[in-house]
Amino acid sequence: MASASSKQVDAKRPIYVKRVKKVAGGHHGGAWKVAYADFVTAMMAFFMVMWLITAVSKDQRAAIFDYFKNPSMEPGKSVKPAPGQMGPGGASTSPINMRGGLDAPKTSQTKTDKVGATVMTSPAPPIDLKSPEQKAAEAAELVKQLEKKKLDSLMDDLKKAISKSQALEPFKDQLLLDITPEGLRIQILDAQNRPMFDLGSARLKPYTNAILREVTTYLRTVPNRLSITGHTDTTPYAGTRGYTNWDLSTDRANAARRALESAGLETDRIARVVGLSSSVLFDKRNPRNAVNRRISIVVMTQQAEQDAKKTDLPSNASADASSAERPALPPGAEPVTAPAS
Repeated sequence: MASASSKQVDAKRPIYVKRVKKVAGGHHGGAWKVAYADFVTAMMAFFMVMWLITAVSKDQRAAIFDYFKNPSMEPGKSVKPAPGQMGPGGASTSPINMRGGLDAPKTSQTKTDKVGATVMTSPAPPIDLKSPEQKAAEAAELVKQLEKKKLDSLMDDLKKAISKSQALEPFKDQLLLDITPEGLRIQILDAQNRPMFDLGSARLKPYTNAILREVTTYLRTVPNRLSITGHTDTTPYAGTRGYTNWDLSTDRANAARRALESAGLETDRIARVVGLSSSVLFDKRNPRNAVNRRISIVVMTQQAEQDAKKTDLPSNASADASSAERPALPPGAEPVTAPAS
């Protein structure tokens, strides 16, 4: 009976079925965020290094490469010492020397403390391997570049002034500007229907004076000295006997000089006034062409001015040699001089 009653109780007891719901991709913590942040930081650093390599010069890249070979600021004691400014195992005294790794000083001033350790006090001064001649040549080259830049700027200003000036509009074809080894050359050419001077004379035409006044305004903006040269064609001068194209070209160059000075140019700015007659023709195929009659004004470079002085002044060596060859005069004697002509 007992077993029958227990079976009836079991039959009435409800049956519970537990179903477990599986959720895919549950929470695993925040470790992946740290890893991702490290990855992004590394990529940013990589692209910064790539940008730095492309942005700096070759010497700066060499300095950066030198630094990363041994960035420690303390003397090294490893088995295989790294190269450095303090010798094997040493380190650079500066994180990055922007002058380039090759220019960094190779040694440093050091001292030894009480326990025998080497302590760096201050970096040794950089070693300058350039000779005085090299430094002088570099300085001269820098001056030459700056001077050329000024002359180029002056030529551009003159070209703009000529193109905008109504007074110079008819004479554009008679004004030539170019850069020569001596400096900026301004040539005022004669024309068949518009001569600069009266025929066979050194008297300037009114429009020639206007041209020279306009040019003087820009010549006063630079400190360079000037060379003025007069030229003629090969037509013989038919005026006063003994007066030739050499005299005419020189007088015309001086007339141009007076016009520049009257327009406000300082007298000491004139370095040379020369008349070359017909020895340097503009049109060699037609020696009597009107363009051969011209005035040339050169804004001289410093080198051209020095060379011009050398051709006129005797060197110390030749002066000493000439004085050594001259026989000594006896006491009380005076040298004989030629009478003034």
